[in-house]
Parts: sequence; C-alpha cells; structure tokens
Amino acid sequence: MMKPIGALIKEELEHQERSISWFARKLSCDRSNVYRLFQKESIDTALLARISILLGRNFFLELSEHIKEKVESQDLQ
Repeated sequence: MMKPIGALIKEELEHQERSISWFARKLSCDRSNVYRLFQKESIDTALLARISILLGRNFFLELSEHIKEKVESQDLQ
C-alpha cells in the first residue's frame, strides 16, 4: 500500500533538509497550509506538478507505478 501523497512530500522535504518556511515561500502559501498538505491523502494535480518540479521528484511516476501494480494484481485475479 502506498503512503498518502502528503506523507511522501513531507518525507522528501525532510530528506532534502528543507525547512517548512522555505517550502511555504516557494509555494507562495502559509506554513499552516504546508502542515495541512502533509495530512492530505490526495492533492490537486497542478499543485503536485509544482511540488514535483520544486523538489525534483516525480511524484506522478510513483503514483503511476502504484496504479500499474494495482491493475496488474487485478488482472491476475
């Protein structure tokens, strides 16, 4: 099972040793919005694209791989 997207984003931010303030500034939002983002199961694709570019990590690819695995496991049933 894949972790919620908010948790993946938080992990990547921590991995890069980036601050919440830096991330909020880059996204042009408040820190409180960033903390709420970390709690989300899903987010808008335009926002996810911005975050992917900002952090240099293709979250869409990871989601796509997860979907592919789910589809393949259904085909086997």
